[in-house]
Amino acid sequence: MSIEVITGDITRLDVDAIVNAANTTLLGGGGVDGAIHRAAGPRLLQACRAIPEISPGVRCPTGEARVTPGFELPARYVIHTVGPVWRGGGNGEPALLASCYQQSMTLAAEYDLSSIAFPAISCGVYGYPPEQASQVALRTLLDQPEGGPERVLICCFSDAMAAIWRGALSDAD
Repeated sequence: MSIEVITGDITRLDVDAIVNAANTTLLGGGGVDGAIHRAAGPRLLQACRAIPEISPGVRCPTGEARVTPGFELPARYVIHTVGPVWRGGGNGEPALLASCYQQSMTLAAEYDLSSIAFPAISCGVYGYPPEQASQVALRTLLDQPEGGPERVLICCFSDAMAAIWRGALSDAD
């Protein structure tokens, strides 16, 4: 598996799946979640609404992942995962964040996908420090068993965020 950190718009990437840093409702929101919903078109919202709630208003608990078609995106699929809100690091945030990446990769393997792009999950409004998030994410990705996607992109919205992730990837190799 190759991992590459890029700066760009995840909604424009020609990969088998993009990962959406979603909220538990899966009905859209701000940041990358809103951008993906806008770019995929209204059928994405319909597909997300069709995912059963496991408790009132919750279609995907924190740390889990769900998959939908990509609709109007270049990507065939969207893997929705809900990252943890940063509360200081002592409330299970690292394990929940690792689970987001692990479950997303498991779904990608189940769907026999060869390429996947992740945003910097939880590093926006959820407040996870990117220096710590990148280490958790990359350690989790590098520990994945064989059989999943061969190409993994980490798509950062800014050059500053990409520099943090590139540094973490260099340290992890």
